[in-house]
Amino acid sequence: MDLWGQLARATHYLVVALTVVLSAWASVHALAYKRDPRAATLWLGAIWLLPLVGAVLYFLLGVNRIKRWAGTLRRGRDRFRCVPVSSTQSENELVADLPEDSQHLAVLTRVVGTVAIRPLVGGNRVDPLIDGDQTFPAMLEAIADAKRSIAVSTYIFDADDVGRMFAKALAAAVRRGVEVRVLVDATGARYSWPTILGILRREGVRHARFLPTFPLWRLLTMNLRNHRKIMVIDGRTGFTGGLNFREGHWLGRYPRSPVRDLHFRLNGPVVAQLQEVFADDWQFTTGEALRGDAWFPVIQEAGDILARGLSAGPDEDFDRLRWTLLGALSVARSSVRIATPYFLPEPSLIAALNVAAMRGVQVDILLPSKSNLPFVHSASRALWWQVLEHGCSIWLSPPPFDHSKLLLLDDVWSLVGSANWDPRSLRLNFEFNVECYDRDLAGQLGAIIHGKRARAREISLADVDGRPLWMRLRDGVCRLALPYL
Repeated sequence: MDLWGQLARATHYLVVALTVVLSAWASVHALAYKRDPRAATLWLGAIWLLPLVGAVLYFLLGVNRIKRWAGTLRRGRDRFRCVPVSSTQSENELVADLPEDSQHLAVLTRVVGTVAIRPLVGGNRVDPLIDGDQTFPAMLEAIADAKRSIAVSTYIFDADDVGRMFAKALAAAVRRGVEVRVLVDATGARYSWPTILGILRREGVRHARFLPTFPLWRLLTMNLRNHRKIMVIDGRTGFTGGLNFREGHWLGRYPRSPVRDLHFRLNGPVVAQLQEVFADDWQFTTGEALRGDAWFPVIQEAGDILARGLSAGPDEDFDRLRWTLLGALSVARSSVRIATPYFLPEPSLIAALNVAAMRGVQVDILLPSKSNLPFVHSASRALWWQVLEHGCSIWLSPPPFDHSKLLLLDDVWSLVGSANWDPRSLRLNFEFNVECYDRDLAGQLGAIIHGKRARAREISLADVDGRPLWMRLRDGVCRLALPYL
């Protein structure tokens, strides 16, 4: 046998050996780490039926590097926890003050208390703010009245008229001697070009980008977005919800792309939890620790609402939001009302919604009839039959696009904040929500949802089943990308 023949034979044996080793490694990894047996079975089939190619595909697509990367982000770093200064009651004592017909929600406080890292605190006030028309003037007024500190965290901060208005207000606060910190997600900062960061720099406003995506070794962080919307003034007044800093939310200014949304102004001890989350993110991003009375003053009670801040993300906060939603759906007795712009629930949440409906709970899901992300809307539509066939109701609100995020339970418990019902919010994004126990607040929010539903169109199972074939195929193809939407 000539030299070339020997080389070819050796190469063949090397490729076979490499294929076996890689396939064996990929199989062991899939068996050990794939929680879904269907996914594990599919990957094992691909690994051995497509020699070498299957193992390479598993290495590229099957290994959850995003979760592993996220888990290392804050490893070894201290997480700041402020001490609640107002309410000295235990959680059981706080829940005992709930109306008699709402005592079953004590179970929910235990569930959230198990997965959350912050206590339930009393003495809070929460004011709903509708659209940018109410939210932006309230925020600008709070910035103008700030005396010591302003903390801002947002996903999108556009360099449009509204963004520049806030940049100038923050700059004016800096000139008055107020300590100002602005944290903008690195991906969200690029929604407008040039970005707002240049304006903030010229105005002397201290700012930072959360997880910048360059250089190349940080490309994985493109999917780890800080989707939180938090603003805290003087450590005493907080704002959170779904609004970004962009002109589309200010409907009274007749923007080209109007967007409806809800935001909330908070006063009371829970505001310290908003500040705590911001301080933690800021220290992670910049290394600067925000401490002292300027950021964490003594906060007096401002109302009667029980509230707790709930941070969620792909790091140590992984799955906290999903467990909260599952806990809420499991204890509901009369009604569950959901408003969300993106409805892509995973199987466990679909099952929980269906079980609630089969128990006799009225489950209403309010979605926009026209989304700003058509492919996400198509993927969502491919899932609607799974909840409709078991008694849940879906309502489609007319334009403009409604970005509101809200969950109401039994006209007492509400969950407000930044998270959507989709895999990105539940698994990848850094989110912040607030759970509230209060019948009056729930009544206000229920009236908002009732008004939206009065203008909406109910979707039936016949409507979903009656879609033309081309539409069902399109929706089905979009659904395949569900884990990445």
